[in-house]
Amino acid sequence: MRRWLKRPEGANWGLFGEDDQIGRMNLVTPARRLAAVASVTEGLAFPLSLPLDHPKKQVFAGRNPPVLSPTISADGRTMYDWMPAGGPIDVVNDDQVLLGLQYSTQWDGLSHYGTCFDADDDGVAEHVFYNGYRIDRDFVLPGEGRAPAALALGIEKLAETGVQGRGVLVDLRRSDEKVGYDALMRAMAEQGAEVGEGDLLCLYTGYADILLRDGADVSDAELAACPGLDGKDSALLDWIDRSGIAAICADNSMVEKIDGVNRCAGTAMMPLHEHCLVRLGIHLGEFWWFGALAPALAERGRSHFLLTAPPLNLPGAVGSPVTPIATI
Repeated sequence: MRRWLKRPEGANWGLFGEDDQIGRMNLVTPARRLAAVASVTEGLAFPLSLPLDHPKKQVFAGRNPPVLSPTISADGRTMYDWMPAGGPIDVVNDDQVLLGLQYSTQWDGLSHYGTCFDADDDGVAEHVFYNGYRIDRDFVLPGEGRAPAALALGIEKLAETGVQGRGVLVDLRRSDEKVGYDALMRAMAEQGAEVGEGDLLCLYTGYADILLRDGADVSDAELAACPGLDGKDSALLDWIDRSGIAAICADNSMVEKIDGVNRCAGTAMMPLHEHCLVRLGIHLGEFWWFGALAPALAERGRSHFLLTAPPLNLPGAVGSPVTPIATI
């Protein structure tokens, strides 16, 4: 049975195959990956992640920082400064973590964000995700003694691609709070940043710099003043579609700026999330850090680099921490 009979306006469902689960990452071809590798001339590597315990001040209620604890051995002993039975010289530390998968530097999977849409054309809207996958058929919902899982579009599908291609950094720190098409094009032109099909667009707003600098004392007002994309700008959404970019990665909390949870009936709270994750299959990265990479690129008069950023290969998860690496 076909998964959907109609798709949202502007959606590319079916473009990469009826059962596709990686969206525009299909455009990161071996040839494009080779071109990105060929752009490396100095072998300098720049980590693009925050420490996993950042933000130090909670940005989203319910998303909690990691909690480390020692592993407990089969016989009930704490495996920290642990000497295995019968071993007079061995000392072992072993730990585990309770980790919010989308607390710090992360990927949003295509299973992270959906929409209500009548995909089977029966007059009733379903909860659907990229390429018509549905909450009632393709997900395990949490319940008594039952863990949730994305049976389709899980973050492991992104991990299987390797996530390695050409990153292009655009510095938006001097832009207005809401960055639409005109402002983005202006910034790209000023910086000589050329973005093409299969590229991973990276947006530097200064947000993560503030998180690192101020820790738990970070100012909400200062964070709020950092730019983000204007998901209501139809010209911007159209460009994202036409550009062929495979992903958008930002150093802020949501990539886009929204007006809170209040919105007009029938409209998405996060229109750029809906456009990218649901309609086009464009993965979103959040809480990345470009504070060291940006000046290094500026000094060299370039904006592109080799980006390597696989998520955890964790079947069924809808998002994942990531430790991206830029190489120039």
